[in-house]
Amino acid sequence: MIRSRKAGRRNVETAELNITAFMNLMVILVPFLLITAVFSRLAVLELNLPGSSTEPAEPQDQTFQLEVIVRADKIEVGDRNQGLLGVYPNSGDGYDYEALSNKLSELKRRYPAKTDASILLEQDIEYDTLVQVMDRVRISERVDEDEQSVKRFDLFPDISIGDAPVTGGGA
Repeated sequence: MIRSRKAGRRNVETAELNITAFMNLMVILVPFLLITAVFSRLAVLELNLPGSSTEPAEPQDQTFQLEVIVRADKIEVGDRNQGLLGVYPNSGDGYDYEALSNKLSELKRRYPAKTDASILLEQDIEYDTLVQVMDRVRISERVDEDEQSVKRFDLFPDISIGDAPVTGGGA
């Protein structure tokens, strides 16, 4: 009986694993997945927190400091040291981004070396509004004379974000 078990094991052949069909599937599937994959491009803007406005300013630090204050009913453009330079109330369509762009372009012509700006927001300002204002502060778009292309110019690309100061009319 012992001999019959050993004899039976000698005659059993080892089964080979046939992976040809699997390899064919991989050869087709991998290029298909690579071709149809959607590669997303992420754009990251580095933002800074503005310095405290309660800190005493040194005499040599009395330079132009651009602040764009977004309120529920208007956008204010000003200098931290000089005060307001322009107020743009909302129209029936919402914020006046075009007037904001024109004012920022004018300020860039007056201060060409200036690259930083602070955007200060009241509470409950929509995220889309913040993005629209950031885009207008960072870049100016002008249509070329032949109107075949749009040229973009950097305005104030170094943006800081913070909370808007409370107006005096509030309780």
